[in-house]
Amino acid sequence: MSSTRRLRPGTGSRRSRAAGVLFGVMPLVAGLLFAAPSAATPPANQPEDSSAAMAGSQQNDEVIASDNIEHVANVPKQPPFDTLEAKGTDIAFQKHYAFVGNYEGIVVYDIANPRKPRVVSQVFCPGGQGDVSISGNLLFVSTDYPRTNDTCQSESTTSADPNSWEGMKVFDVSNPRKPRYVSAIPTSCGSHTHTLVPDKAGKAAYLYISSYGPAAEFPNCKPPHDKISIVKVPFANPAAPEMIDAPVLFPEGGNPGSEGTSATNGCHDITVFPSKDLAAGACMGDGILLDISDRGSPRVIERVRDDENFAFWHSATFNNDGTKVVFTDELGGGAAATCNSRVGPKRGADGVYDIVGTGDDRTLKFRSYYKIPRHQADTENCVAHNGSLIPVEGRDIMVQAWYQGGVSVWDFTDSANPTEIAHFDRTPFDESELKLAGSWSAYYYNGYIYSSGIQRGLDVIEIDDPRTDSAEKVKFKEFNPQTQPVY
Repeated sequence: MSSTRRLRPGTGSRRSRAAGVLFGVMPLVAGLLFAAPSAATPPANQPEDSSAAMAGSQQNDEVIASDNIEHVANVPKQPPFDTLEAKGTDIAFQKHYAFVGNYEGIVVYDIANPRKPRVVSQVFCPGGQGDVSISGNLLFVSTDYPRTNDTCQSESTTSADPNSWEGMKVFDVSNPRKPRYVSAIPTSCGSHTHTLVPDKAGKAAYLYISSYGPAAEFPNCKPPHDKISIVKVPFANPAAPEMIDAPVLFPEGGNPGSEGTSATNGCHDITVFPSKDLAAGACMGDGILLDISDRGSPRVIERVRDDENFAFWHSATFNNDGTKVVFTDELGGGAAATCNSRVGPKRGADGVYDIVGTGDDRTLKFRSYYKIPRHQADTENCVAHNGSLIPVEGRDIMVQAWYQGGVSVWDFTDSANPTEIAHFDRTPFDESELKLAGSWSAYYYNGYIYSSGIQRGLDVIEIDDPRTDSAEKVKFKEFNPQTQPVY
């Protein structure tokens, strides 16, 4: 593992750093969307001191990174997303744009020059979590909290409201500077996450929507909710998305749960490998493999549990050969400090599994755990979260977000002995108390690592290491991390 160095914001490393801060963000002018308010006017239902709290925390920012990592740019959150409540979430990429989800909407970045990224448009469209994926001109956005209607001008309500709405929204981003709202479709329990599955005929996008019943206080969305929603959006008519099925994945019941293990009330996230007609589901108390050869009728072919160390199966990543799956355990729901000696190296970690066998006889064989080898402060929420492969031929290397544990690059070519290659981290967002912050998603795209910070905006990172150098040859025109391509 490489040695560690500290950098204060604005200082350089091996090469000069560029702070990609943009002033004068382009407002929205599309139909049901409205322009962002000025920095002095917090959006409705936000605490008045939220922006001030953000500014105070930013002053303590210090980068901590291994010698083979360069922090090349940061774009702080811009109004109206510069509040603690406007949490940055997932990322989808197309050409030289990064589309970043947010609890309050969408932010579009121009990353043509990764050292000087800039915000080109923002959509204020609250509803959480704002999970995103893209296909052609269409951007799909999840809404997970009950709203008064399906527009971007809706207000928060409760699921007890018989007229409440939550589900999927569709935007036209043929002009990324002016995203245009196209349509919406309600889904049972909303859409916590979703995964884009390409149609084999190339005429539509399928969306596998994960939305589990979170708690008893949501009377219209009580557990068990052991199904996914499948929405089909025709490219020729995106204004008419269709709910084609809502299959129950656990007809005989999922993990009943225990003191340290979540009950399986649905799936948190699904990653698909379309070229292999395979998917991996992280389903709270269970990890599953699915056959998706029929896009509209996925079938569960394998289930595994880890009642000793996995509290909440959160997400999944295949290796490039489709012979391994990395599952993550989001111990504490992402809001707890679990990267410490008390919790240890096996909980809140990754589980590396080999896929053994063929066809419906494929099984998942556990090989090892991986967790970042640095203890974090008790004021830092830290646990395994979203990541993607770095496209290195012949090796299995992944970059991954760990909330306030930062970003880790690690090698699991030897399934039983994963090792870290590089890391990028920051000092605590707030040294006095634990606030939800850190890297939500960290993905490799066309030569750079892009990290969506919950509070600190977009970071761009470059790794300079002989073990990953060959990845620079691999270029994608479109990349949804939960829709894995073959490189």
